[in-house]
Amino acid sequence: MSEESDSLRTSPSAASLSENELPPPPEAPGYVCSLTEELVTKAREELQEKPEWRLRDVQALRDMVRKDYPHLSTCLDDAFLLRFLRARKFDYDRALQLLVNYHGCRRSWPEVFSNLRPSALKDVLGSGFLTVLPRTDPRGCHVLCLRPDRWIPSSYPITENIRAIYLTLEKLIQAEETQDGFPIRIKAVHIVNEPRIFKGIFAIIKPFLKEKIANRFFLHGSDLSSLHTSLPRSILPKEYGGSAGELDPARWSAVLLASEDDFAQEFCRPVPRDGVRGQALPPEGPAEAQWDDSVRAAKSQLYSCY
Repeated sequence: MSEESDSLRTSPSAASLSENELPPPPEAPGYVCSLTEELVTKAREELQEKPEWRLRDVQALRDMVRKDYPHLSTCLDDAFLLRFLRARKFDYDRALQLLVNYHGCRRSWPEVFSNLRPSALKDVLGSGFLTVLPRTDPRGCHVLCLRPDRWIPSSYPITENIRAIYLTLEKLIQAEETQDGFPIRIKAVHIVNEPRIFKGIFAIIKPFLKEKIANRFFLHGSDLSSLHTSLPRSILPKEYGGSAGELDPARWSAVLLASEDDFAQEFCRPVPRDGVRGQALPPEGPAEAQWDDSVRAAKSQLYSCY
């Protein structure tokens, strides 16, 4: 998200303004592309993003938000709106719907999004449940590592894990080179040490998944050599047969905690009463039932994603 402008604009006092005349907010600094030439070319080929039309497209989406959802409390900065355009390959209508759904989800799931900041999740971050590997894969994808066996249900509810995952994804897409809007694009899900029951469960649900999504799941069991055909050993910790040293969840925890102020500004403000207008259908909240030991036994999952 863009920072507020350092320049201050003089404005008339509140007493001199009529009820409908509010002082304009300070303008955010203009967008400056941080992509390399290689990534600009990739964005043009894969996302239909044309640098010469980028700001025009952002302005078009901004105008649609103001016209169709005037009460949507959202950031309208260039960089923020660009996330949603990229996520929907610069289709204005689909990008607008994604933006509305994004905010609708946050309003309809208060147990996840209320007071969503790293300092409120120290138990999860300290458990080693999740971390992000220090190095990306050869395609530039970040690798998110989840270890369900580190979660002890009696210590905190499952929603705390979901909150920590969401914070991690939000942090990852702040960097423009890893950005593809939100929800984040998952390139692959590599599951290792899964119990036998998991394979049976996945065989049942796989026919109901879109083929593109189903083909991104890889079950390796205890065969780490199978994992290494997709993720090179040079980026993996030794726990997964890699050569990148021991897995260090504390490193990623420190990254999140250092961003406390950013998350506090974004997720700790009161939700406007008028909410979102329109027909956005936010996702339903999580089930309250606790996971059993057979599900928790899925020891490690690696998500290779943008």
